[in-house]
Amino acid sequence: MRLGFVTLSWLLLAVAAGYAATPADLKLTGDWDVLVTVKERRPLATTVRVAPPVLVAVAGEKYDSLPLYDSKAAGWTKGAQLRGVQAQETTTPHLFDPESLVLRTGPEADAPAFRRGEDYEADATWGTFGRCTNSAIKEGQPVFASYRHAQLRLDAVVLTRKGQIELRQGKPRSAAPLPPTLEKGERRLANIWLPGRVDRLAPEHLFPVLETAYPEPKKSKPTPAEQFCPKAMKKLRSGQPLRILAWGDSVTVGSFVPDWEHNRWQEQFVARLKARFRHANIELLTEAWGGRNTSSYLGEPPGSPHNYQEKVLALKPDLVISEFVNDGGMTPAQVNERYGKLLADFQGIGAEWIILTPHYVRPDWMGLNRERDVDNDPRPYVAGLREFAPQHQLALADASRRYGRLWRQGIPYSSLMLNSINHPDARGMKIFADALMEVFP
Repeated sequence: MRLGFVTLSWLLLAVAAGYAATPADLKLTGDWDVLVTVKERRPLATTVRVAPPVLVAVAGEKYDSLPLYDSKAAGWTKGAQLRGVQAQETTTPHLFDPESLVLRTGPEADAPAFRRGEDYEADATWGTFGRCTNSAIKEGQPVFASYRHAQLRLDAVVLTRKGQIELRQGKPRSAAPLPPTLEKGERRLANIWLPGRVDRLAPEHLFPVLETAYPEPKKSKPTPAEQFCPKAMKKLRSGQPLRILAWGDSVTVGSFVPDWEHNRWQEQFVARLKARFRHANIELLTEAWGGRNTSSYLGEPPGSPHNYQEKVLALKPDLVISEFVNDGGMTPAQVNERYGKLLADFQGIGAEWIILTPHYVRPDWMGLNRERDVDNDPRPYVAGLREFAPQHQLALADASRRYGRLWRQGIPYSSLMLNSINHPDARGMKIFADALMEVFP
């Protein structure tokens, strides 16, 4: 059967815009069974069975010493981290089976065991553990941990070249699992998200591919860069030196990303900017401070490694690009006040400014209980940035909007986080660069 010209034209336009031409329909028919239906020229339906998460058993894992348990600290810093649930510098929550932990004096299964609640305590969510104050475990004494833990996994529902629907299992990891790769001619219909210890599948675990890519908006005239960063644009086109300052927090530090010298958002952005403007003569500077925000910079005294006047304004950048997910607790009124001061300072040194909206972070930190249907960022801070930028004629690179649509591409956004909280991998860094390139013609 041949496709009509109108139908074929629509398919081509849909693919070009990033939309999946014929999204698959996914329906749970059992705890681990999913009915997949594709309504194309020849409707196709298959039930796939997803393998439940496997609890990994760890026996006699040695720890040379055990710190005191700090019940008031953040979950991933309360004590030693069980290695099976370690992420980039934290642990991944909800992987550890808290009833399974046993600490012994030696690696043997019959070695004397310590008593939980008297000798040691553990955080059930984060998989961290430490000595109690009057513990029988002495400072510097080795202990051996046995426990069980789950892992994160992304499975793929694939339409093969032969027109068959298959489930392809992803490789389990403690953080940032990758979906299975496809062969030439295959199509990803959906991903199935297994975020740790899951008793059964639920609708929030099903991620049908509704878009193959972010639907880029139509190019505007003038472009945001031409409208709001005219001096930077002139230098890009003429080959005059352009000094760009990437200013932010740990996401801008970015040294947690493999091959970070090329994969941080600012490096990806500048490389693409140079490719777009062949005469570009760009000097990239980075000033970033992990775990801090704009208030932290403003509060640092002269001589501090992160004093705002000396480490930001004194660099005399032509263009400042700011990224501060750690400003995420601000209200729109606070954004208007603080960012108004920053704008006056940047104008005082003749710098133009692009504001990056932040990426999505752990769902519960954003007031979310899911990673699907999250197009709209619920954080007042993001709403404040979206109000502030147009009011003050500033370019806004809206990375948040792109993160909010990842679920439409079959991607749970937390699967991009190397620390399972807020540190994006190279794919996540690319989203910032994508948002910035949208600003430029």
